[in-house]
This record gives sequence, C-alpha cells and structure tokens, in this order.
Amino acid sequence: MTNKLANQDIEILKILQRDATTSTASIAERINLSQSPCWRRINRLEEDGIIQRRVALLDRAQLGMDVVVFATINLTATGRQNLVSFETEIVNHPEVVECYTMTGIWDYMLKIVTRDIRHYEDFVRNTLTTSPGIRELHSHMAVTEIKNTTELPLDTQL
Repeated sequence: MTNKLANQDIEILKILQRDATTSTASIAERINLSQSPCWRRINRLEEDGIIQRRVALLDRAQLGMDVVVFATINLTATGRQNLVSFETEIVNHPEVVECYTMTGIWDYMLKIVTRDIRHYEDFVRNTLTTSPGIRELHSHMAVTEIKNTTELPLDTQL
C-alpha cells in the first residue's frame, strides 16, 4: 500500500473486519458519511485489494475440531525447487489452515486444525510426512486458546 489511508477508510475497515455483513447504510451512518461515497470507498478498498474477501468465521469447537497444532518443519534441502514443491503440496491439505516460511532454525511453521489427536496423528503419519522433502517435523499442541482474532491492529499501524 503506497498511499496512506484516510481516517474514514480506516473506520470502514475496522467496522467490516468486526462484521462483514454490516450494511453500507449502517457504516455510512457510523462514520458520518452519506451512503454513496461510503459505497465508493468500500468498492475502492476491494478493488485495491485491501479488502481481499468477506467470509464467515466458524466456531471450530462447535464443529468438533478440538485440536490445534503448530508444527515446525525443516526440509531435506532448501533449494528453490524443494521449496516450491513443498509449498505446492501443502496448500492442498485442508487441515493446514496457515503456513509460513520462517527465519531462524525452522523452514516452515504450520497451523493445523483437526478433530482430535487421532486425526492429527493420522494426518502426520499418512499424509504430511509422506512428502519426501520433509526432514524434520516438531508438533507443538495448543492447550488453551487465550486470543484468536482476525482483526488487524489498524489504530497502531496506520
């Protein structure tokens, strides 16, 4: 993002990241703007890619997905082809909800969500570690969720 966002844009983003179903009329009223300019601002934020998509956030516990694991991975080799191969493969596993390249001693960190520990074990043994590129995998089980949000800290960053 090369241009600094206007305060009204930031307020729109704060409202939408809390509830993407908020109507344009309601947003416009809350930020003291008429509906048409508000709609144009939202549309521009979408066109610029700042708003990537609008989604429903699901309650994983109510869906019976009780296990969250942060897995750290090292590859057998970190050449470009190995990285591309691993990344191409990992996006196809629905259990992996986040994947990051890392600095330091680990090549990747994955956030994995499964129904239970047995499902996680099956996923690791029969899917994840069947990849020939993985040299080392360490599992870090989340015990208690203290904070989990998708809201970006707009007040502190812009």
